[in-house]
Amino acid sequence: MADRGRGSRGGPGGRGRGRGGGNPPPGADKQRREAILDMAKYVDQRIRVKFMGGREVTGVLKGYDQLLNLVLDEVEETLQESGVQRRVGLAVIRGPQITVLSPVDGSEEIENPFASEG
Repeated sequence: MADRGRGSRGGPGGRGRGRGGGNPPPGADKQRREAILDMAKYVDQRIRVKFMGGREVTGVLKGYDQLLNLVLDEVEETLQESGVQRRVGLAVIRGPQITVLSPVDGSEEIENPFASEG
């Protein structure tokens, strides 16, 4: 069959770049944006993590990645129903399941200002 100037997968020219190849998107040479949450300042400090579904743990942050997966040591889970704390030890926490992340030191629980009285 005659060569019609097509690549092996219907792409133009058949340059062999494959998936993801080619020219970088516009603005790719710009500096990366700074993360909203600087996790580095919380390494080796105690943090509180709340999950989708209501679970809550506290532990010492040992590591993290760009997807907000966390490694916590000395983890304690607070059971919702009874308020009893359960020691877990070392835990790897998946970032997509986290809803709230806060330092334990310097934070305090306050009364809900939106709760209806009566």
